[in-house]
Amino acid sequence: MKAVARTRAAALFSVLLSVLLGDAADAAPRWSPEQANAWYQKTGWLVGCNYAPRTAINQFEMWQKETFDPETIDQELGWAEGLGFNSIRVFLHDQLWTQDRKGFIQRMDQFLKIADRHKIGVMFVLFDSVWDPHPHPGPQQQPAPHLHNSGWAQSPGVDVLRDPAKFDQLQGYVQGVIRRFGKDRRVHAWDLWNEPDNNNGNSYRAWEIYNKGDVIVPLLQKTYDWAKEVNPQQPLTTAVWLGDWSAPEKLKPWERIQLDESDVISYHDYGTLENQQKRVEWLKRYGRPILCTEYMARPMKSTFQDTLPYFKAENVGAYNWGFVSGKSQTIYPWDSWQRRYTAEPPVWFHDIFRPDGTPYIEEEVQLIRQVTGKRPRAEAAPARRASRARVARRIAAVR
Repeated sequence: MKAVARTRAAALFSVLLSVLLGDAADAAPRWSPEQANAWYQKTGWLVGCNYAPRTAINQFEMWQKETFDPETIDQELGWAEGLGFNSIRVFLHDQLWTQDRKGFIQRMDQFLKIADRHKIGVMFVLFDSVWDPHPHPGPQQQPAPHLHNSGWAQSPGVDVLRDPAKFDQLQGYVQGVIRRFGKDRRVHAWDLWNEPDNNNGNSYRAWEIYNKGDVIVPLLQKTYDWAKEVNPQQPLTTAVWLGDWSAPEKLKPWERIQLDESDVISYHDYGTLENQQKRVEWLKRYGRPILCTEYMARPMKSTFQDTLPYFKAENVGAYNWGFVSGKSQTIYPWDSWQRRYTAEPPVWFHDIFRPDGTPYIEEEVQLIRQVTGKRPRAEAAPARRASRARVARRIAAVR
């Protein structure tokens, strides 16, 4: 009997092992550079912004039934279409899935329909390590006056990150969302995790995990594995954002996962044109499309005037942070968490339009249209020169 029991146990173990290995074998491999470059040749140069409507303080207000605002979204994406933007980067949240997955998926589909009417594709971001580490669904706080991103929410929250036993609870969200839209032409790409190691040192440090980068490594790898099991027709990526990526031996463990697992390479940089050029050169060694999924902070000399023409010339995808000034309050700089502001800053940090659709800098908008091809070059060239001069004067005024 014992021998039979051992045989049955061994057989059961063999079946379980084959199932597990079979699941791993079913996961799609990383795209080859040829596949990735063929995808980018098909989409063409991607240019747009990180988008949330002016009526939403965070991902919950953007997507929950009570505050989902298709009229504002339609209006604002019309403005984006008018700039020649063809892609936007949009943040989701795991608790939206657990709260109301059917309604969440329906609203995502409605959002994609609106964007598609304006000839705009979407890059969805599934997780985000930045800002408030204690997210919660339901009614959200009102914006703290003059404070940059006073209500933006991390996904997953710190309570999940501190407990590895909870990691696998996120698999259903990752695979459910990607499975639903993984073959949808309106989706350009999947950004699996925004700045995964960001410890929010200038805002929520007291509530953060001090070694966050090390903690997220296993979950970051799991997220790639889960997404690859679904095998979407769109590429996977996560953006590196700090440090020196000039050689493989200089990469941190999570950066190695990001750059070795991504189908297309993405990064963030809010520095000067020279800094952008340096980082792009570092990343060219992968032989894959490169997307800058965050840039443009005027007082830091990260401007459309200096950077956008370079991105176009190098065929680097370009997504500036911010679009319409609203409840996220990203016209204020990061240092608003340390320095009190009582009125509109002398130079907007992010964003392009005021809430009524008026451009913050008209010449800046003309430049964007010129680079994207929305206006003839001859008509926009004087505006480009004037815009550079105006922005330079504004920046000089605060230095």
